[in-house]
Amino acid sequence: MALLRFAVTRDDGDRLNVAAVAAELDRRGRRNADDTLHFFRRTSSQLCTAISEPRQDGEAILERFCKQIDEPRLRLAFAAAVGIAGSNAAPRAPRPKPSHDLFRGLPARRTASL
Repeated sequence: MALLRFAVTRDDGDRLNVAAVAAELDRRGRRNADDTLHFFRRTSSQLCTAISEPRQDGEAILERFCKQIDEPRLRLAFAAAVGIAGSNAAPRAPRPKPSHDLFRGLPARRTASL
């Protein structure tokens, strides 16, 4: 969600929030003080750079990340925020057409008198 917010606002404060969340996630993954796990910080930094500085490989990074998002609505929102066209969202089933004889066979409704 922090990445989505940064993708929408492109604000430095939101970028710092992404970095803080990533640092917290890396900190929780440590087994001891000497571990140097930087997966979330490295990945978040790459994503923020790809969002804020258009480059040739930036679109590929964003598309790869977008494909990893399981929730279709979140994937669509992120794709729209970063400007990715055609984000492999799950297609929706077409809505059924309204039936004109929906109430056929039901008894007529009586009006209540007061």
